Amino acid sequence: MPNSSKVVGRYAPSPTGDLHFGNLRTALLAWLHARLQGGQFIVRMEDLDLPRVVAGSADQILRDLEWLGLDWDGPIVYQSERTDFYQRALLNLDALGLSYPCFCSRKDIQAAASAPHGKVGVYPGTCRSLSVSEIAMRASNKSSATRLKVPPKMEASCGDFVILRSDSLFAYQLAVTVDDLDQGVTEVVRGADLIDSTPKQVYLAELLQPKRGRVNYLHAPLMLDDQGRRMSKRDGSISAEEWRRSGGSSEQLLAHLVTTIGILEEPLKCIAIEELIEQVDIKRIADKLSLRY
Repeated sequence: MPNSSKVVGRYAPSPTGDLHFGNLRTALLAWLHARLQGGQFIVRMEDLDLPRVVAGSADQILRDLEWLGLDWDGPIVYQSERTDFYQRALLNLDALGLSYPCFCSRKDIQAAASAPHGKVGVYPGTCRSLSVSEIAMRASNKSSATRLKVPPKMEASCGDFVILRSDSLFAYQLAVTVDDLDQGVTEVVRGADLIDSTPKQVYLAELLQPKRGRVNYLHAPLMLDDQGRRMSKRDGSISAEEWRRSGGSSEQLLAHLVTTIGILEEPLKCIAIEELIEQVDIKRIADKLSLRY
């Protein structure tokens, strides 16, 4: 596979447990979408939320990707080693006059959403116009998060969103945008559960690097288990390690994953990654993904 191209795709798992089949299918789609365009594919560990990180999980994820036949370009990037970059971005946004402290709890936001004209999941801007004295008074007995002011066209859909959590951890939206910009990512293939994050990350990218071309975001349907439920690590959905322990091969799992998403004409029981990349068509993969932005 060529290792230099204008196309740069990525896979950015959180090392909070073993990858389940849904995670693996998304990784496979992201890899195929980049490689079929002669592009680079990079892997980044989203390990900022250290209390949730499971020891050994990152290494296991890499072993699972290799076992499935997915390779990557360059070293693995760990978000926990990049806090200086996020701090710099935070200062830049503050210099633009777009960030402010927020003292609202989840309970406060839920109460605002239940009021007339409130909207569930959208921050109502409660702390946006606090005076300096009000901020000082609240800060004396409560820690604050930092929110980013959004333009009017975004207020109704997502509201001002958090870029630094009240526990001083950099928020997902900020960290992932900074990393994608820094690593030159041109396309992101990820699960449909993250589609609502897209406008936030597009907006952040435009603020941080206004002259950079826009990233293409594609979202894969979520994989369901035998009971029709969305797969999740929390619920113990089957992982690659469990599949291996039961005697399953990587070729059988690849066939299962591509059959569930329908990117080949006929269902298969077994296929190697080298065969798959020769048989699958980039347009057929794109047709299975919903393009947003």
